[in-house]
Amino acid sequence: MMSEGHWTAAAACGQGNVSPDALFVEGSAQREARSVCLSCPVRLQCLADALDNRMDFGVWGGMTERERRALLRRRPEVSSWRNELVAADSALLAAR
Repeated sequence: MMSEGHWTAAAACGQGNVSPDALFVEGSAQREARSVCLSCPVRLQCLADALDNRMDFGVWGGMTERERRALLRRRPEVSSWRNELVAADSALLAAR
């Protein structure tokens, strides 16, 4: 996890190799967009931010808008996805 700055500074999609428009696509193009997220060091922070802010469009943290909506419906009790995803990941890393 980054100690300085916002998580977006370390995002794989923000390194200039990917057009921002490439993450806001539909249909089969979403598979390619999701592949950018696979090795992203801030994937969970991105996903948590998208879930907490109910982002309606685009691929965020490796999930499409349809997948995020389904997750939000399955887990309506989660009040902070940041705590749920990022804190849990940090705890797992610390336990290693």
